[in-house]
Amino acid sequence: MKKNNVVELFGRVEAADALPSMLRAGAEDLIRQAVDAKLQELLASLSGRVTEARGAAVVRNGYLPERQLQAGIAPVTVKAP
Repeated sequence: MKKNNVVELFGRVEAADALPSMLRAGAEDLIRQAVDAKLQELLASLSGRVTEARGAAVVRNGYLPERQLQAGIAPVTVKAP
């Protein structure tokens, strides 16, 4: 008589990948908030500068292309203003 007590575990790979993806998303959000805060600080400090035509001399103008930064757990996608 052959006894088999091996139990198949389904979904194990998906559960193991949840933590790194959650940490990556958190790192991306934290970096985005830090970059945006620093940019707002810079724009506020330069808000008094105007051109000869009385327009703002320093303005926010879009984003650079996305790039990958190597974080401790995995590469993180960052989009810098």
